[in-house]
Amino acid sequence: VLIALLAGGLGAGATLLLADGDDESETGTAARTETSLPSASGRNVKPKSGQSVANAVFESAGPAVVSVRTGSGSGTGFLVDSRGTIVTNEHVIEGGGSSVQVKFGTQGESLTGRIRGKDASIDLAVISIPAGDIPSGVKPLEFADSDAVEVGDDVIAIGNPFGLDRTLTSGVVSSLGRTIEAPNGFQIDGVIQTDAAINPGNSGGPLLDSGSNVIGVNSQIATGSQYSQGNVGIGFAVPSNVARRAVPQLRLGKAPEHAWLGVQSTVDSRGRVRIAAVSATGPASRAGLSNGDVVIAIDGRELRSPTDLPAIINQRSPGQQITLTIERDGVKKRESVTLGVRPTNP
Repeated sequence: VLIALLAGGLGAGATLLLADGDDESETGTAARTETSLPSASGRNVKPKSGQSVANAVFESAGPAVVSVRTGSGSGTGFLVDSRGTIVTNEHVIEGGGSSVQVKFGTQGESLTGRIRGKDASIDLAVISIPAGDIPSGVKPLEFADSDAVEVGDDVIAIGNPFGLDRTLTSGVVSSLGRTIEAPNGFQIDGVIQTDAAINPGNSGGPLLDSGSNVIGVNSQIATGSQYSQGNVGIGFAVPSNVARRAVPQLRLGKAPEHAWLGVQSTVDSRGRVRIAAVSATGPASRAGLSNGDVVIAIDGRELRSPTDLPAIINQRSPGQQITLTIERDGVKKRESVTLGVRPTNP
C-alpha cells in the first residue's frame, strides 16, 4: 500500500531528505534463530560527580557507533552484539555491493563489513564484521521498547554528520506516530520525531534514551527547502521495535515479509480514503476492489486519515484475511481480502 507524502505538508517549501552522508549519495550465520531481539530496561545512566547525563550516555554508547562508507557515500551504524552485528539504514549501504568499510572512530582501523541483509521497506540493513575485529572494551548497544517512548522524553543522537566522527546532539522526542516514505516508496509507520539535530551523515546512527538504549535508528530529516539540506529541528527515526523484529532475520540474510493489499490510495473531496489504483496481480484486485472505491473501515476500524490504510495493513501479516468496508456508487458493502506478500517496489 502506498500513500504519497506531500512535501507541502511540512510547510512552505519544505522537503524530506534521507540523512545520508557528506555531499555524496549514500547508498556467519547466527548460531540460533531469534524472532525478536529483547528490549532493555528503562533505567537511566548514573553520571559521575560533575558529569552531565549527555556526557555519560556518550561515554557509554559512543564507542559502539561506527562510520559506514561505500564507494559513493557514507553514514553511520552501531554495534548490537558481540558477534560483530552492526545495524544501519538500507539507504546508507545501497550501492555498496556485498561489502562496505566500517571504522570505530577516526583512529580505528578500516574494516571490511559484509552486508548480511537489507530491507528497503523499513530502511534497515545489517552488516557484520569478525568478532575479533571489535575494539577492546566496546560494548554493544541494546534496543529499548519504542512503544514506551513518550513525547518530551530526553534523547541523544550520535552519528557522523558531514563526516564529522561521533558527533553528539541532544533534544527531546517532539512527536510520535509519524509516517515517512521508505527508500522503495512504501510507508514506514510509527516513526519517532525529534528536535535533536540530525544532518546528512547521521543516517543509520542510534537515537538513544537517557539510559544509553536505542529507541530508534535515525533515517530522515525535514529541511527548509531543496537548497538547504541542513537541520531545521525535525528529524525522524525508525522505531527500535521495528529493528528488534527485523534484525534477527536480516542477520540471516532473510528479508522480512510484509503484508500487501495492492492498492494506491488518495483522498477525495470529503477527506475520505479513495482507491486511486489497483495492482492487476494484487490481493485487492482478486477480491474485486476497483478504482474509485472509498475505504471506510478495515476490520471495523474506521479510517480517519490518509495514512491509516497502510498503517493498518502494516500491522497485519501475509496470508491474514481482513474485511474492508467500502462505498461504491453510494452503496456500502464489505469485501474480504487475503493479504499477500509485499513486492520489492510499489
